[in-house]
Amino acid sequence: MPTVRVAEAADAPTLVSLVRRAYRGEGGWTTEAALLNDERIDEAQMLKKIEDPETTVHVAIDGGRIVGCCELVRLENDKVHFGTFAVEPELQAAGVGRYILAQAETAAAKMGVTCVEMAVIAQRLELIAWYQRRGYAPTGETRPFPFHALINGGALRDDLHFVVLQKSLGV
Repeated sequence: MPTVRVAEAADAPTLVSLVRRAYRGEGGWTTEAALLNDERIDEAQMLKKIEDPETTVHVAIDGGRIVGCCELVRLENDKVHFGTFAVEPELQAAGVGRYILAQAETAAAKMGVTCVEMAVIAQRLELIAWYQRRGYAPTGETRPFPFHALINGGALRDDLHFVVLQKSLGV
């Protein structure tokens, strides 16, 4: 399995490329390509995440290259938000994502939080099921989709929204 470390500013271009391939490409087991045709994230947004003191971006490295990433954003009430989760499409379904998620949960527990939450596009049923198999449960909360924030593209449907999932870390 890969090693995981905290991202550095120099990682931003590689991470942007990875996230775009993972979210908008056709090669992995799950993609948003049928829902959205934008660029997902740009370098300025990634740098902002990396430099935000309330956010920790983690990178997974295998064979000297970045093969995955995620972010943990500290929230109030002993929670973190898990997001910007991406795995190289050719490594999806090979256990890398499961490993990165487990490492993120371990990092969250070390931060002293008791709950990890995430927001997943409601139409991505296969991804929601994947998270549920890893102990995440829908909270019943939904959030609007940020159509206004799409970069160089748009949504392919107008009914997108997020469902919130969470998992207790049992700390």
